[in-house]
Amino acid sequence: MADCFSIQKRSEIMSKIRSKDTKIEIKVRHWLYHHGIRYRKNCKTIVGKPDIAIKKYKIAIFVNGCFWHGHDECNKSRLPKSNLVFWKGKLETNKERDRANIETLEQMGWNVFVLWECQINSDFETVMTDLLDKINQIRYWKENLSSTDNL
Repeated sequence: MADCFSIQKRSEIMSKIRSKDTKIEIKVRHWLYHHGIRYRKNCKTIVGKPDIAIKKYKIAIFVNGCFWHGHDECNKSRLPKSNLVFWKGKLETNKERDRANIETLEQMGWNVFVLWECQINSDFETVMTDLLDKINQIRYWKENLSSTDNL
């Protein structure tokens, strides 16, 4: 099936899609901030420029759109019907880059969390409460380990 928009209109639409400060990223950051979590956003000094980074505890959080990051378990990650070769390559490259960034961060001792758009939209409070629990566990262990190192 052909695209229902002209090439110029499709280009205009695609140019308005943001790569950072998306609605779901802002929603996640707002929730974390109001629950006492302080962070850096899109930190260039960290591999993969995580959407949210808590440097003190080496926590990296990626808030991924299902389409752009190829969420296999979601119907939003279906390939467009036009320009199939381009999109297959583009989305596979994105997925491979994500895997490499996560692997590198984990090898560097970072705790990496990936939040998917579909999960955030369907059960926001549960996703965020689970994330906060994990952050608090990491915070607890890092603070207790560092205090025993000083003895």
